[in-house]
Amino acid sequence: MESNGGVSSMVLETVPAAEQKRKFEPLTAHEMSGGNVQYRKVLVPPHRYTPLKKAWMEIYTPIYDQMKIDIRMNLKGRRVELKTRSDTPEVGNLQKCADFVQAFMLGFDAIDAIALLRMDELYVESFEVEDVKRLRGEHLSRAIGRLSGKGGKTKFAIENATKTRIVIADRKIHILGSFVNIKVARDSLCSLILGSPAGKVYSKLRAVTSRLAERF
Repeated sequence: MESNGGVSSMVLETVPAAEQKRKFEPLTAHEMSGGNVQYRKVLVPPHRYTPLKKAWMEIYTPIYDQMKIDIRMNLKGRRVELKTRSDTPEVGNLQKCADFVQAFMLGFDAIDAIALLRMDELYVESFEVEDVKRLRGEHLSRAIGRLSGKGGKTKFAIENATKTRIVIADRKIHILGSFVNIKVARDSLCSLILGSPAGKVYSKLRAVTSRLAERF
């Protein structure tokens, strides 16, 4: 700054417009990982080996064509192996694909599990009947029967009301959906395990889902 006779003037350096804003291309997933290939492995349970063979193309096509992730079945190790490619658009695609394959191994249909690839806010939560209440023998069998209902009626009602998908595999229960919907479905299933009649669970479920509809 220079002062001359009470008049102040400031000398500003002018920067060329080209240097003021430099635009950089976004890094690809391959560049963000330093050019290293990332892997995921998902074990195939014995009872899901045959369903996997039948639904292989339903699983392979969206993973390879849309998510740009390489996938193969390791017959010797009985596991599905995934790895990133140089043209994989996003870093999170590998984990999404691993979650999709894992959901199929838990018992979900491929057409339901594929939502994990398309929506970010979906999760799979698992718990066991004995996590809610310790049951043995016929008491355990009746509790599992109450969860499904006659012809799967109770399970389908909870799925439709909460917009979730439920897999009951012996003592293990898996729920696929958003965080809020999983909580509502889990509360209904826990009530059935504890011995509540289906009619009471239905009425409570209707009240909760109507409140959720008003909020959102």
